[in-house]
Amino acid sequence: MISAWKACCGRLPQRWVFALMGFLAILNAYTMRVCLSITITEMAYPIHVNYTDDTCPFNTSDNKNENDAKDAQRYDWDEHTQGLILSSFYWGYVLTHLPGGILAEKFGGKYSLGLGILSTAIFTLLTPVVVDWGDWIGLMVLRIFMGLGEGTTFPALNAMLAQWTPPEERSMIGSMVFAGAQLGTVLANLLSGLILHSYSWPAVFYVFGGIGVLWFLVWVLICYNNPYEHPFISEREMKYLHESMNEHTHTKPPPVPWRHMLLSAPIWALIAAQVGHDWGFFTLVTDLPKYMSSVLRYSIKNNGLVSSLPYLVMWFCSIATSWLADWIITKGIMSRTNVRKLGTTIASLGPGAFIIGASYGSCDRTLVVAMFTIGMAMMGTFYPGMKVNGLDLSPNYSGTLMALVNGMGAFTGIITPYIVGVLAPEQTLTQWRLVFWIVLSFFIVTNIIFILYASGEVQYWNDPEFVIRDREERRLRKETGEQTSPKKS
Repeated sequence: MISAWKACCGRLPQRWVFALMGFLAILNAYTMRVCLSITITEMAYPIHVNYTDDTCPFNTSDNKNENDAKDAQRYDWDEHTQGLILSSFYWGYVLTHLPGGILAEKFGGKYSLGLGILSTAIFTLLTPVVVDWGDWIGLMVLRIFMGLGEGTTFPALNAMLAQWTPPEERSMIGSMVFAGAQLGTVLANLLSGLILHSYSWPAVFYVFGGIGVLWFLVWVLICYNNPYEHPFISEREMKYLHESMNEHTHTKPPPVPWRHMLLSAPIWALIAAQVGHDWGFFTLVTDLPKYMSSVLRYSIKNNGLVSSLPYLVMWFCSIATSWLADWIITKGIMSRTNVRKLGTTIASLGPGAFIIGASYGSCDRTLVVAMFTIGMAMMGTFYPGMKVNGLDLSPNYSGTLMALVNGMGAFTGIITPYIVGVLAPEQTLTQWRLVFWIVLSFFIVTNIIFILYASGEVQYWNDPEFVIRDREERRLRKETGEQTSPKKS
């Protein structure tokens, strides 16, 4: 198969082949992660609501053809239990970020990423069996293991992006890869709704788990850790990547300069922005299908459609603004630092404002969906904003940096579903409005921190010579007691 690929496709730019497979990796990761968010509305019995002015009525025309009585088992899970189930994925997810990043930098990200996706796919395929055997406790344990497998995804991909992405294409390629999260969410919601409408809920997990296994088989055959290991990359592309990246990117950098990294203000600004973004994004990714189902009373088929629409528009926005960001930087219209700050600000304040607007749209379903869609479209500038910022700061340690930043942000995935379960147990408009005001508050505070301290420039501690000199001088200080430190270069 490899020889056939080389014969017919060897002239393709391999960095774009990698970008496509990386995009599909995140797309698959998100379909397997997110599909439970809509499927759980059919796995659990509907909550009993006392109708008041603070709840929305059923739309009989929307639900008259809905076949809720599928053959699969339903379970008596209250909102609190569902919140625990939805958050349990992130309990495992946060644990493997740092090991995944370190392993990817040391050995390459190909198998750190590939085996993580494969394990998630296998656990997804096992979901119906485990739920039938262990009810919600078994499902929670399985979701923790899924998180452990998927926690390597972003750190490993970031380490590989540092090896494959020249600075002038960083916004576009990085955003294309990371935007798989939006299309993965679109497919998870849309296809899950269609599958649930026609089949029982176990079919959802069989479909997405099977696709994940298929992706892994293709990935191991055609993708490699870096251009120097690739057996059929063209000499022209190899030369271009080497000349573009050899100054700041190395295949075997020294050990991570933890002290300098953890004392870096731009790193903590990046962490703050990630926490703010993830608080809003995970709230919607995990619980928007529940809002559409329990608050706006969409049928399961239409729920999948309206829940996926905001992420589809967000994907288009992320691709368009990524191209624009690279063009602005290349033409010298705005500095890389200011482009990252502008993109992050739009992606914070815009979604926050429109989410609040949606919460005051009450039961006007068209208005509410429009508000969510516009808000999520503006969140697309997050990708050419802060998401690729780790590659700016430290190409050599981008895997570890992504693990640190994304891992800190992932803690919000543990918290937000639980908060929704606690603050909105009856799924009323007022209860959800409080949830959305908390989202806006996180957006504002974390964005202010990013504006004040973020940078788009390569940090001094990315230089291997500095790291080696720093380690040697610290060794000498320990031996002699002298208080010297290496100069920043």
